[in-house]
Order: sequence, then structure tokens, then C-alpha cells
Amino acid sequence: MTATDVAPFRVVFVCTGNICRSPMAEVVFREFADASGLGARVASTSAGTGDWHVGEQADLRTIAALERAGYDGAHHRARQFTHADFARSDLVVALDRSHERILRGWARTEGDADKIALLLSFDPSATTLDVPDPYYAGPGMFDEVLGMIESASRALFRQLEPAIRPVP
Repeated sequence: MTATDVAPFRVVFVCTGNICRSPMAEVVFREFADASGLGARVASTSAGTGDWHVGEQADLRTIAALERAGYDGAHHRARQFTHADFARSDLVVALDRSHERILRGWARTEGDADKIALLLSFDPSATTLDVPDPYYAGPGMFDEVLGMIESASRALFRQLEPAIRPVP
């Protein structure tokens, strides 16, 4: 088997409407994979627990925060998490404990539930388990949330990297 024969590790990041936190995490995690040369071995997506914004771009403040940090979030379109996401994902990452509770309620099997994790649980320096929702805040909060997401996504990627790196 060659590296091209291996299916990518599939991770989906989940927040409320899929326009603020989870698109940030999707973009940041994909960038870490690409920068390490493992982009083809990782599929990073995102979704929301609600359907309010399906088909919409990420919040303009999300796109702006990503741009200020050197990321491109302009191509994102919101979608709602479905039961099929459990089957097509290896890891389901909730951005806060309310999302985690909803996802655990939607999990149909123990295997589905075992895929669920909180993003900040991967960051040993995190002082909370919840990435705050910046939707009702100003641009500074979007930058702060992006910093939290970068730190936790970096820690998550470091943990996964040995398992997804091809064996020489």
C-alpha cells in the first residue's frame, strides 16, 4: 500500500451555526496539515448543530479575523451536521460543551459517541473547555477566539500527526 492508497483522516469541527468558530477551526486545522506536508492525508470540514445559516458564507468578522492571521476563509459555506457525518468522520470535534451534549444526543452508537471530543481538551494550556461564541461581540473577540482555536488545533494536530504520517 502506498501513501496515496490511504484514506485521509477525516475531522469535522462543530459549533452552533457554522459561521464563526467551526469554520475557523476547519481552516486552521487544514493549514496545519498543509504546512506539514500532510494535507492529502487529512480532510478537515465543519458543520453547525443548527440550520439557521446553511449555505451562507462564514460571518464577515470570521473571514476578517482569519485574513488578519494569514488564513483564507472566504470559500466556506455553512452546513448542518447530520447523522451521516458520524459515518464519514474519524473525529467529531465540538467547540463547546453545549455542542458536545447535542452531538452525544445524536450519536446512534457507542462508536459514534466515541468519536466526539472537545477542541480545547487537546490544549494543555486551556483554562476552559468552551471556545466562547464571538457572534454577539466585536472583532477583538473574533481574534481572541481564533487564538484559542489555533492553540488547540495545533495541539490536536501534533497528537494526530504520528498516526497520519506515512511510514517510510
